[in-house]
Amino acid sequence: MILTAFTAAHVVLSLVGIFSGFVVVFGMLAAKRLDGWTAVFLVTTAATSLTGFLFPFHKFLPAHATGIVSVLVLAVAIFARYGRHLAGGWRRTYAIAAVVALYLNVFVLIVQLFLKVPALQAMAPTQTETPFKLAQLAVLALFVVLGALASARFHNQQPHAT
Repeated sequence: MILTAFTAAHVVLSLVGIFSGFVVVFGMLAAKRLDGWTAVFLVTTAATSLTGFLFPFHKFLPAHATGIVSVLVLAVAIFARYGRHLAGGWRRTYAIAAVVALYLNVFVLIVQLFLKVPALQAMAPTQTETPFKLAQLAVLALFVVLGALASARFHNQQPHAT
């Protein structure tokens, strides 16, 4: 019962992180900081990554590696945003780190969808099949474009706090 509630909280944090992350990234595309949304994104995404380590496990899994990378990327984003206040090159560093953190959260969402949604699981039961690979490749391509655009637009303009 406790694990079910914990899982539900973890999923809610993840979904809030993904939604707020997209708001933040689209804000960067418009050269806007969106301070409140940024705080929600960074806190919920960090909480998602950190709570992922609290699930019972018996061996080190790819999910743990993804979580470690996510925590490191989030640490860079948080330092760039709040420690360096987006000064100079830290603005671009923040934009890239924020997009990577969001990508990692969406990457895990796709993994979970292919594990939990029967129609997707039937198409890729071991997640080595073409539909899973194509879904992940399409998302990766989208985030490469979003990261490049966010980095360029957020970096080259003085953002407005909102």
